Amino acid sequence: MLYVVLVLVAIGFIAYFIEILALASLVKQKLSFSFTEGVSIIKPLKGIDDNLFSNLESFCSLDYPKYELIFCLSSCTDPAYKIAKKIKDKYKDCDISIVIDDTSVGLNPKINNMFKAYMNSKYDFVIISDSNVIVDKNYIQQTAKYLKNNEVSVVTNLVRGKGALTFGSLLENLQLNTFVVCGMAFLNTKTNIPCVIGKSILFRKKDLEESGGFWHLKDYLAEDFMIGKLATDKNKKVAISNYFVDNVNEFWDTKKFLNRHTRWAKMRYKIGRFYYLSELLSNPVFLALVGFIISGFSKDFLYLFVGSAIFKAMLDYYTGYLVSSDIKSIYYFFSPIKDIIIGFIWFVPFFNTKVYWRGKKYLMGKNTLLIESK
Repeated sequence: MLYVVLVLVAIGFIAYFIEILALASLVKQKLSFSFTEGVSIIKPLKGIDDNLFSNLESFCSLDYPKYELIFCLSSCTDPAYKIAKKIKDKYKDCDISIVIDDTSVGLNPKINNMFKAYMNSKYDFVIISDSNVIVDKNYIQQTAKYLKNNEVSVVTNLVRGKGALTFGSLLENLQLNTFVVCGMAFLNTKTNIPCVIGKSILFRKKDLEESGGFWHLKDYLAEDFMIGKLATDKNKKVAISNYFVDNVNEFWDTKKFLNRHTRWAKMRYKIGRFYYLSELLSNPVFLALVGFIISGFSKDFLYLFVGSAIFKAMLDYYTGYLVSSDIKSIYYFFSPIKDIIIGFIWFVPFFNTKVYWRGKKYLMGKNTLLIESK
């Protein structure tokens, strides 16, 4: 049995190393293209995210000649409204509008929040950007330069976790800066599988309209994945920009980390079961732990587990270097703990596909199609 577990652990490290190579290649990529089309940036708001004022403020002085910024909320009683209003009053020279609409067009609350803003947007190029990300002045140009290829219809960005001040936010940022960022780089550059994350999505409005528009997304939990899928279904391409958007996670607790990644696991399971099954093989630390437990806590398996944990922490540290992470070196020793937690979460979708999101409970069908549950 030791040899079987050794082989599985080795496969896990090889798979992760291949993903790291894909990330390293993407980070080094150089591409220049002067994009000048007007862009509508839609920012769905709900509640107070970590660093919300600065996150929103970073979009108000972008080095780009023609763009509008739309903050959208379901109610003016939402605490995020006051912050959006302060931003609008402070940056009078920026084309900022606030859209308040509680219309329900479907089961996805985020699409409901953005629907009116999308319908009222001025430009044919649209960016959906979550409220918990912060960018610098080059954001639009560094993202839009991938539209140099006319076959590209959707551009997503690499996501980097920053600002951890709690254990839960450290776990979140470790996951974003290892598994998520490496997976995005590999899937979007080495396979035909579009991996689009809602932290930042740029797309052509006319291309989306040809596939049913925003209305088509209203009942899917993974609306970001569906934007990419609709593009590839029309033989258009999804590109990934090596410009990092920073997902600010400062005060997350462990429960929030568990809830998000349990939900994401269920979503990935519904999007592609074969590829979801392969995820377990890319978690060598968890595989080594399982071997240690099954062996009856054998000393040989203990050595394998400890060695795997140390080696994985070293690889994660290198990945952090590639993405210019702000995680301190010593904290990468928590990475194996994160991998073990994620390993246990991996089993959840086989027993429960219900999701709780923004106060509601849903069942999920294929490609995360939502069915309201009581």
